[in-house]
Amino acid sequence: MSFFKKAISIPADGEALPGREQSIQVSSRHFVNGKSLTKPFPEHLTQALFGLGCFWGAEKKFWQLPGVFVTAVGYAAGLTKNPTYQEVCSGMTGHNEVVLVVFDETICRYEQLVKVFFESHDPTQGMRQGNDKGTQYRSGIYTFSPQQEQVAHLIKSECQVLLSEKGLMEITTEIIDAGPFYYAEDYHQQYLAKNPDGYCGLGGTGIAFG
Repeated sequence: MSFFKKAISIPADGEALPGREQSIQVSSRHFVNGKSLTKPFPEHLTQALFGLGCFWGAEKKFWQLPGVFVTAVGYAAGLTKNPTYQEVCSGMTGHNEVVLVVFDETICRYEQLVKVFFESHDPTQGMRQGNDKGTQYRSGIYTFSPQQEQVAHLIKSECQVLLSEKGLMEITTEIIDAGPFYYAEDYHQQYLAKNPDGYCGLGGTGIAFG
């Protein structure tokens, strides 16, 4: 999953790779459901953004949920503009591998997405997820509104109680405002639908919200 030795800390602004003005081009349609992969999305829909390890398996978790219009994988919460996958894997962009989830809140509540997020990975591992190590594998929720931020913190607290009951460590999930989202290369989009036997290092802790 990587081409360079990964850094274990996010680079400072002056240390990050410069990036480029040109964005990565992706297919216009979602490989699984045929919906538009890029903006503009229908106005009644809402966006959410999550990082929970390798984005191949993470995206599949969300595109299967009722009420999800479309998903896409990309890079966020870093410093480099329009980074490439190789640059993100170097640890010198500060970006996380993330999943953009566009959903209909009349069918799927944001709370449900956050609970799936916490159930689907181990949020206590810092700059890694399983055998995948590096800044791009950190646990993160990137919010688009104060309401999303409030919900994320509330469910994070509920999750910590469940984890503590199992004797697990403190949650390291970062919850910050969603900055720019940069689409990952087209071959990453809906990767596990294109490659059913492909790698997926995602694994939860066994907790489940009631």
